[in-house]
Parts: sequence; C-alpha cells; structure tokens
Amino acid sequence: MRDFIDLPLSQERGTLSVSEATKLIKQLIESQLPHMWIEGEISNFIHHSSGHMYFSVKDAKATMSCTMWAGRNALLRFEPVNGMKVLLHGRITVYERRGQYQLDVHEMHPSGVGALQMAFEQLKEKLLEEGLFDESHKQELPQFPEAIGIVTSPTGAALRDLFSVLRRRWPAAELILRPALVQGDGAAKDVADAISEFNDYGNVDLLIVGRGGGSLEDLWAFNEEIVARAIHDSEIPIISSVGHEVDFTIADFVADVRAATPSAAAELAVPDSKEVFALISQQISRAYSLTKAQTAQAREKLNGLQLSYGLRRPRDIVKQYSQRLDELSLRMQRAASAHAAKERMRFEALKRELNALSYESILKRGFVVIRDAEDGKVLSSVSQVNAKHAVEITFSDGTLEGELNRKN
Repeated sequence: MRDFIDLPLSQERGTLSVSEATKLIKQLIESQLPHMWIEGEISNFIHHSSGHMYFSVKDAKATMSCTMWAGRNALLRFEPVNGMKVLLHGRITVYERRGQYQLDVHEMHPSGVGALQMAFEQLKEKLLEEGLFDESHKQELPQFPEAIGIVTSPTGAALRDLFSVLRRRWPAAELILRPALVQGDGAAKDVADAISEFNDYGNVDLLIVGRGGGSLEDLWAFNEEIVARAIHDSEIPIISSVGHEVDFTIADFVADVRAATPSAAAELAVPDSKEVFALISQQISRAYSLTKAQTAQAREKLNGLQLSYGLRRPRDIVKQYSQRLDELSLRMQRAASAHAAKERMRFEALKRELNALSYESILKRGFVVIRDAEDGKVLSSVSQVNAKHAVEITFSDGTLEGELNRKN
C-alpha cells in the first residue's frame, strides 16, 4: 500500500481518524477503478432545485447511489423517473461526509441501446480521454481558401449541394474531388486514405469530409477509429459534414469544425463574394466602433471598480469585527457581573452558616464556657472538677470567677 498511497502521519502511530480512513478509501477507489457502464432501475429519484440529480439504481440483489450534476443532466433528451431502466456511464467516487461510495454519472441513456450505440459511446470516451476532441488541436479555417479538397461519394446529393453553394459564394476557389466510399465495407479505410492523400498532395487549403443523411449503420464509417485518427493527424483544416443536422458522428467531434449539412459546410468554408467588396469599409467602421466601445467600456469598468463592493469590503470587514468585539465585550461584562453576584450570594450564605456555628452565637443561646482559673483549660467533664475548684465562667456578655464543689 505504501508503494502507491501516501498514508496520513497518524498511520505511523498505528491509528487513523475516521476522516483519514475515508480519505484513504476515496483515494484507493477513485485511483483504481475505471470509468464504467452500469445498467439498472432508477429509484428514489430527486431532481434538486440546484439542478443536480440524486437517485439510486438497483437490480434484484443490490442498490447503488448515483449523482448527476446539473451541467451534465441539462443535456438529457428525456426525463428520468422512478422505475425507468437506464444505462449509466460514469466513475465511482466517495462522498467523504457520509463515507459512502456513489456513481458520478456522466451519461444516461434509456436501456436498450444497440451494440453500435454502445461502441460509439465507448470510442467517444476513449478518444475524449486521449484528447482528440480538445480545442487546443482545432485549426482555424482559412479566410480566403484558394483550393478546397472534397472527400465524399461522387454520386451523392451532398456533392451537388457542395458544388452549388461553393460556386455561388466563392467562384475563385479551385475544387478538387477525391471520390470515396462513404458506406459499407472498406468505407472507413477509403475515407482515411483520402484524407492522408490530400495531406501528401499538400496543395489545398481546406478539406470538406462527409456525406448525406442516413441511419446509424449508414453513417458508421465516420464513427470508425481509423477515420477519427486520420482527421486528427491532418495538417490541413477539416470541416466535417456527415448526415443531417441532428446526426453526430465521431468525425464531427475530432474535426476542426462540424457543419450540420453539406450546404452549411460550404458556407463555413468560403466567404460570400458580395460581402468581400464591402469588407474594407466594414473593417474600418468596425475598428472605429470597437475602439470607441472599448474605451467606453473601460471607463465604465473603472467607474464601477471605484464603487465596487470589493474595494469597500476591507472597511466593511473591520466594521463587522469591531461590532463583534463590542458584542463580545458586553457579553463578557454581563457574564462577569452575573458571576460576581453569584459569588457574593454564596459568600453571604457561607457567612451566615459560620455565624450560626460561631463561639459567640452558641453563648448567646444560653451556653457557658467553664475554664480552670489557674491554667485556663476548658473543663468539659465532671471528672476534671476537684473540691472547691476555682474556675472562670464565660457568658456571652462577660466572665465571672467562682468556685465549684464536686458532690460525691
């Protein structure tokens, strides 16, 4: 265990606190268990006002707690309900406060998705973890491409739409088609080879890769890993245009830009030639407006900072602590006064008790003290008295001398 987990210091003493043990368990579980798919039935479902979802999934033998944070469940296209059978994807975490493990749900699907959908999700997760979808890998599209490469079927409607829009918007661009299989066996390799060939050729500024709509099976070539890696490795920016607007493929996630339709891809690829003629004047006007707006915004921001709560916060903190100090001082004074009064009452009670038991108090109740006249010792027994014994008798208000005679 010490080879991969740093134990808390108290482990050296042979013990762990509850929080230390829980933290160790959390570290072990979250570092060792992979992301996983889990199928089960929803129960105890709560959609909290915060937006987070809390629920359990169960089967006939076990129950598991789950959370799905608002940022993720906002993308759900269905409403989870108790009793619904679902397929969940996420990672096991530990909620330290309760010492309870739970599934941090990243994705939720109604149960019953097919093998292709599962493969899609698994490949998507794998490539996501490898960073193939990261924005840092995305290339900017050229503003005025001179040559555009197209990878699609030579007989599909997608090619006709692309050529029509590209010619209308930017007739100066050279269009180069590399025909490719877009469906069936060998389609994925053919698309990947086409992308690689354009990169070897090098004389194009932009690639458009895609096809028209179809079923998940029809579009599957663009969900293959070989195509995803070819797009990722391309030094030429790529627009992915696969299927209809509602269709998403792995190629869409890896590409530099995803277009909803072939026509949309053409519009993204080139500017409108009519707009270019007005570009210079628009840029000058925009630069002037932008500078003016930025200046006004900066001035407004500066004025806002001067009046902001953040700059008043230190003074407010001092005032709050000053008020708190006054409250504590007043409480301390009241506590001290109450304590003093209590001690004073206790002192008076003790004083009364002592007075009741005092020597003078006893004498006032009619008792006397008899002492030997010679040595002053108190005579407390008849056996101490001799015949004609000279004594001093002390009353509460004075002392008398006398003589005691012992009877036989």
